[in-house]
Amino acid sequence: MPTAPRPSTAPMTDLDLLTLAQWISPAYPVGAFAYSHGLEDAAAEGIVTPDSLQDWLADLLEFGAGQVEARLIAAAWHADPGVIPVIDATARALAGSRERLIETERQGAAFARITGAVWDLDLPPLAYPVALGRAAALRGLPLAPVQMLHLQAWLANLAAAAQRLMPLGQTGAQRIVAALAPRLPGIAAATGDGALSALSSCAFLSDIAAMRHETLQPRIFAT
Repeated sequence: MPTAPRPSTAPMTDLDLLTLAQWISPAYPVGAFAYSHGLEDAAAEGIVTPDSLQDWLADLLEFGAGQVEARLIAAAWHADPGVIPVIDATARALAGSRERLIETERQGAAFARITGAVWDLDLPPLAYPVALGRAAALRGLPLAPVQMLHLQAWLANLAAAAQRLMPLGQTGAQRIVAALAPRLPGIAAATGDGALSALSSCAFLSDIAAMRHETLQPRIFAT
């Protein structure tokens, strides 16, 4: 049954940890592997290379979708049920392209469907970070670990996509994820109040790459 959220930095119980690990696992059926978040076009244009990938992902974390999703997770975690539709509409409005909207809608709907059924939660189709934050609140999971592990999984998925798009290799991809991991606690702390008034994004080249991907041929990824 749903439980009241604990403080955002409260220690996780063993069951909390296992639940969150299941939700964030690449095996969880949200289809994250199908999306590159515009990286495919950026790689095709030569904007992102193995040498610049870490800086690209770091900028997305600090100034783009990473910190936006962390704040949306927090907003949904803190919110009363009646406010969730407002947060969801905000998340959809912030999608910078048609494909970005598809990405968050499809992953969020899949997450809500599976998580609601397995854990008996009232979880309608929502944008992905909103669905995750709401589910975490309903399960009483502390906020900060949810934000950090989501961001780590998001980074890992983009690093895995990069392996298919450029001569990066498994070791190089994992080295980048490890190098960026120390940034995640700070992002979680900075966005943990969930204030929608503080939402911002200035990773414009990533947004343009996502728009250009809509007509990219041939391509591997859906976005």
